[in-house]
Amino acid sequence: MTLRATDLARFPKTQLRDGPSPIVALPRLSQHLGGAEIYVKRDDVDGLGGGGNKLRKLEFLIGEAQATGADTIITVGGRQSNHARLTAAAAARVGMKCELVLSRLVPIEDEDYVENGNVLLDRLFGAVIHDIPGSVSALQVAEDRAATLRREGRKAYVCPLGGSSPAGCLGYVSCANEILDQSKESGIDFDHIVVANGSGGMQAGLVAGAIAAGVSPRKVVGYTVLAPLEKAYATTCEKVQQTLGLIDSGLTASGDDVVLHGDQLGNGYGLPTDSMLRAVNLLASQEGLLLDPVYSGKAFAGLIQSVENGQFAAGQKVLFIMSGGTPSLFAYRTTAFA
Repeated sequence: MTLRATDLARFPKTQLRDGPSPIVALPRLSQHLGGAEIYVKRDDVDGLGGGGNKLRKLEFLIGEAQATGADTIITVGGRQSNHARLTAAAAARVGMKCELVLSRLVPIEDEDYVENGNVLLDRLFGAVIHDIPGSVSALQVAEDRAATLRREGRKAYVCPLGGSSPAGCLGYVSCANEILDQSKESGIDFDHIVVANGSGGMQAGLVAGAIAAGVSPRKVVGYTVLAPLEKAYATTCEKVQQTLGLIDSGLTASGDDVVLHGDQLGNGYGLPTDSMLRAVNLLASQEGLLLDPVYSGKAFAGLIQSVENGQFAAGQKVLFIMSGGTPSLFAYRTTAFA
């Protein structure tokens, strides 16, 4: 029995998205690669804040924050965090204050990276930015700041890295429902659903949603772009079980339910790779679509490799979740695209 969106109605939610994101075929790229049929789900096209997958999580996170009476939301991320940008935009939309604790996690210090891209938009959305070294715990800084605001009479809500709390993961349980509905309407049964795995919430939500719907969760294939494989796998498995616990305490997951690869991480989070650059350029030149260099660019490189080596075979249908992050292309002008 398919889990329906109404099953999530008991959780606080604030509408931030424009509706179901479209699924689009990529015929020119599919022909160019000569293997599986490739489709993309355009989670990058929502209008708020420049769009991106974090809005799905933020609908539940902002909903939870508002339900607690919070007037300020504080979140954490890297200097060019897409989640931070969209948290600032969502806060502006609902009239909350926003503070961002941004870590220097990536050893890139040119002006484009430090001040352009997402950081430029953070400021436009009115967020207060706390710039901290990568060696400092961003979440601890956020909690300390929240404590200070509470002493001043404010009500602060702290949102974790990537918005990947169990409540945030509900956004991608809902997305799993959406994909199932779109598959039924179109008659297209996807053999693989490919995602970038950063903080793990997107893959965890999709896997939990698939389990709840009685669909094989192994259709969801992730590529870690933040943590080493072993750590990313453990984090994702934990979040799957936490999310299942929220939606139905009788549901459980096994370690085999999470399919995750580590071969696209390269030298680390936010550091360009040759395969990422090829993926970004190939999708842009073949289909006129933009991938970001940190998340979707590396995951799409993994998809391309799997098509070329036959793992995603001719006749199979592969869906890629385009998670947004386009503003960071401008931050990487000097580092990757000069």
